[in-house]
Amino acid sequence: METNPCNKLINGGSSIPSKVSRKTNQENTIVNIKGVQAGGSEIIIIAGPCAVESREQLFETARSVKSDGANILRGGAFKPRTSPYNFQGLGEDGLKLLGIIREETGLPIVTEVMDTRQFEMVASYADMIQIGSRNMQNYPLLKEAGMCRKPVLLKRGMMATVEEFLLAAEYILSQGNDQVILCERGIRTFETSTRNTLDLSAVPMLKRLSHLPVIVDPSHGTGLRWMVPAMAKAAIAAGADGLIMEVHYKPEEAICDGYQSLDLNEFGQLMADLKKIAIAVGREISLTKPSHV
Repeated sequence: METNPCNKLINGGSSIPSKVSRKTNQENTIVNIKGVQAGGSEIIIIAGPCAVESREQLFETARSVKSDGANILRGGAFKPRTSPYNFQGLGEDGLKLLGIIREETGLPIVTEVMDTRQFEMVASYADMIQIGSRNMQNYPLLKEAGMCRKPVLLKRGMMATVEEFLLAAEYILSQGNDQVILCERGIRTFETSTRNTLDLSAVPMLKRLSHLPVIVDPSHGTGLRWMVPAMAKAAIAAGADGLIMEVHYKPEEAICDGYQSLDLNEFGQLMADLKKIAIAVGREISLTKPSHV
């Protein structure tokens, strides 16, 4: 009789990495990002532009998302792009702008690191390190993140199984850093109507298999601005511990990913709706006040 290949994982089989396993640690891990706690009863909201493009763009967006209830600011200073001719980010200048707006708003910042050679510089600015989908199996980078001791946002690879995703997290935990948040951001399938296929079934699966917090990225998961609110609400209903979303003050002028970025008004409306969904499932949108650096 044919069996479900996931049963081995669900039942605590040998495929489960030991440090990330729910069997090893029954209690939910709480990841603390400068006073914002992920993995508890409160839902965290990470919002901001795909890439830091300018001072005006970043500052206006950051001020607005904070006023609407975002807990953490996202913004890419180094951008992995499919084409080498596309905008690659502002580099350290972008990190400096993130540092300045953090001082003003008190919002912790999460930004992506792409290479072990830039790790120390990125870590000196970031409150949480993001390892993107394309680098989920960059093992030297994962080990570096494990030795860094800063919180890590690990995104699922675009063609990674749940087991491979957990094994990537295990690389970080094996180096002594248990402050890891797992992020479902969509996987590549045969479907072409959306940028990726957002696998919301991964949320309850990951939370059953692992004690680490799980958040969802509906922006990359769909690639379509109009779909983000629906999938964000569905993610919270499915048990996600938070969301990471792209928000831009002028999406139509964005250098990258404008077509999947909410504008400021759309984000504000979504936050009001998410608070209702959170209450319905026995959670709440986090009111934790970020601490100033």
